[in-house]
Amino acid sequence: MSAGGEESSGGGPIAHLSRRWHLCASHRLHTELYDKERNREVFGKCNNAHGHGHNYVIEARFSGPVSAETGMVTNLADLDGFAARELIARFDHQNLNTLACFADTVSTTENLAMEVYRIFSAYPYARLELVRIEETSNNSFTYAGESADAGAPRFEDRGK
Repeated sequence: MSAGGEESSGGGPIAHLSRRWHLCASHRLHTELYDKERNREVFGKCNNAHGHGHNYVIEARFSGPVSAETGMVTNLADLDGFAARELIARFDHQNLNTLACFADTVSTTENLAMEVYRIFSAYPYARLELVRIEETSNNSFTYAGESADAGAPRFEDRGK
């Protein structure tokens, strides 16, 4: 059993790994469901018609058995390659509002966190636990998938 008391079904210790990536992207918080005045009222300065940008810090936390052979939960080169292809290439230096995943969804960081979670859920070599996105030094958003008890998304929203 591991120091934390957690074992995999195969009897080996489970470890948790967090990894960060950086990307720059712009967006405008706006919905066609509201008129111009309501959008401005709800989204404030984030509804600027020209948009605004962020230097996002994306963090994903994974878990898995520690390989007896390598001593790792997953190979960081594999994880970074996956992130480069599936996350960075898709979002870095983009206007989020122009991407298909935000065609019918407001490009909030909450919604970005859910999209990033969906992307990293497909990583085959470790179990995704959660995604955290730091939007500014005052705002970060964490998404940990669907809640088992309520069937509703679980979020931690700080500083907004």
